[in-house]
Amino acid sequence: SDVCSSDLGTHLTGRAPAGRIALTLDAGVAFGSGEHGSTQGCLLALESVARRRPRRIADIGTGSAILAMAAAALLRRPVLGTDIEPWAVRVANENARRNGLGRLVRARLANGWLHPSVRAGGPYDLVFENILARPVCAMARTMARHLAPGGTAILAGLLGSQARMVLAAHRRQGLRLVRAIPVGNWTTLVVRKA
Repeated sequence: SDVCSSDLGTHLTGRAPAGRIALTLDAGVAFGSGEHGSTQGCLLALESVARRRPRRIADIGTGSAILAMAAAALLRRPVLGTDIEPWAVRVANENARRNGLGRLVRARLANGWLHPSVRAGGPYDLVFENILARPVCAMARTMARHLAPGGTAILAGLLGSQARMVLAAHRRQGLRLVRAIPVGNWTTLVVRKA
């Protein structure tokens, strides 16, 4: 199955197209409704990475948990989601339960890679960082350290004009570009550790 890139809010009803996964969520004040170009880019990237069958997955800056839920539903693997906002963590866990993914998706209050449980869960085979360009650059070294050999990171929240800067920060850490996915004004980068 593939991930459905447009999600249904709890006020909407309908069925997913055949062969697609639909997620029901209320983003509330948390980021991640599925309609933003950076989220769509991440979902497209996830579809292309799924064949590698990643086992340890982290979603740093999970927001509504849309990416964590998509990965859990598609790969049937546990996903650790983190956010710096308590209300986002609450919304993320509620969305996971609403979609029957409460046993696979666990959202935790954490400042990125600084939390001991986030570091202890690695090394990760797949990492999402759909935040903003500057924080993604600032976390490049730490993320690369916690990415497993052959692991993939999906980096987003980047304007097309910021992609080169973000890629350079990650190349300095030994990661290589696998794919760049433009969606509107936004670009998602898929990078891999050798």
